[in-house]
Amino acid sequence: MLRSLSFLTALACASIASAEAPRILDVEVSRAGMGWRFDVTLEHPDTGWDHYADGWELVDAAGNVIGYRELMHPHMEEQPFTRALNNIMLPDGMEKIWVRARCSEDGWAGETYEVTLP
Repeated sequence: MLRSLSFLTALACASIASAEAPRILDVEVSRAGMGWRFDVTLEHPDTGWDHYADGWELVDAAGNVIGYRELMHPHMEEQPFTRALNNIMLPDGMEKIWVRARCSEDGWAGETYEVTLP
């Protein structure tokens, strides 16, 4: 009975961990020539090729995707991690942009990270 209970507890904990969405910890924005550069720091409990943070996108106030950064591999040994997206052209006068992350198993995270442009 105790062994069964331990197994069920471990299974429940694994299910909770696998449902954790990628978290955006920080976004740094800078001008880069004619465009913009976005450095996004993510954290996610990557477990391997079947479940890892696999991308993030930049979205405007109307929900239009401005840019997408694909993450090509799991980062099990590098948490949190930062990846950049360069040469993003933004309309003049844009003051804010939102960043949204996704993982290979659960899709897009429900929360976005609001960034005020410098």
